[in-house]
Amino acid sequence: MKKIVALILALALCLTCMSVFAEKAPIAQENIKVGFIFLHDEQSTYDLNFMKAIDEVAAEKGIALVKKVGVPEGQECYEAAMDLVDEGCNVIFADSFGHEPYMIQAAKEVPEVEFCHATGTRAHTEGLSNYHNAFAAIYEGRYLAGVAAGMKIKEMIDSGKITVDQAKMGYVGAFTYAEVISGYTSFYLGAKSVVPEVTMEVTFTGSWYDLSAEAEGAQKLIDNGCVLISQHADSLGAPSTCEAAGVPNVSYNGTTIEAGPNTFIVSSRINWAPYYRYVIDCLVNGTAIDADYTGTIATGSVELSDINTAVAAEGTAEAIEAAKAAFEAGTLKVFATDTYTVQGAAQDSYMADVDTDEAYTADTEVVADGYFHESEYRSAPYFDVQIDGITLLDTAF
Repeated sequence: MKKIVALILALALCLTCMSVFAEKAPIAQENIKVGFIFLHDEQSTYDLNFMKAIDEVAAEKGIALVKKVGVPEGQECYEAAMDLVDEGCNVIFADSFGHEPYMIQAAKEVPEVEFCHATGTRAHTEGLSNYHNAFAAIYEGRYLAGVAAGMKIKEMIDSGKITVDQAKMGYVGAFTYAEVISGYTSFYLGAKSVVPEVTMEVTFTGSWYDLSAEAEGAQKLIDNGCVLISQHADSLGAPSTCEAAGVPNVSYNGTTIEAGPNTFIVSSRINWAPYYRYVIDCLVNGTAIDADYTGTIATGSVELSDINTAVAAEGTAEAIEAAKAAFEAGTLKVFATDTYTVQGAAQDSYMADVDTDEAYTADTEVVADGYFHESEYRSAPYFDVQIDGITLLDTAF
């Protein structure tokens, strides 16, 4: 009897391994139907960035596309995913961090459909062959945007508009998540590479998209003496406030020049089109989709908008290109530990929460070779260090 039970368990384990690791049957490109779950609609710069990318790839590949917009980070996401399954979608994407548990729930129930989630953290630990996370090394793009900010502040100092001790930037963040911390820190370090004395204040809204809260946050920073504003939030609240106040700004997810023709400098963004092409090609070829995909400058996944030369400092394009070339050559690391301190000390070790559990337990050493290895152990950011030079005005979110 024990032998029979052991045989059954072995067979079950074998079948489980096959379901996780086996290659999938190819799908003819004309039979691919993509479902997409968006947190907001096209009024959100964040969601619009995803929409433009999937529209581009769907048209290029000649595949069907079904969109669900305004889907909250709750059970509604699971319901939307199952609706897309019922509509015959072979692959379903979702674009917001809080969608993850509901995408996993759907992936477990429908193993024949691929579920791809942007900004999530659990694909590499869930062990599901049909659930995948994706992100990009956007911290490199934010660093480049920070270089543009630093060039503008340097121009302001050199022209006598501000003094060195007035070189303070502001940043409107959504939440105190690692993704936001990694973003504002890399932006700050880019500016600091040009103006070593620069400081930065950060305020949070507690929402990815809140027009009035983002406008209020930007105004608060301006009133505090910040001479340049950036953001990791999804509305035009901050750029519009900067335009009204005549304060230079660096945005995210695409150009906001229409909202700020006299103040907008540049924007960093993730170009999701290379990832969507990669996923579709995997389906067509019957090859496994990576559990974690990290796009880079080299893959075309990290981009800057056109520079608004009417506002940007002279030499900004050249400074950005020099930093970009250093990234591509591997000689520049955003989180090089000789470029920042933590409570006055160099950072020579850090245990990060990479294999996220409910307690967010630190589990992986990520400082080595003189830098913090961001997004190398999973695609989503895990840099959550508070470095010197950055002041948080509130941490309620």
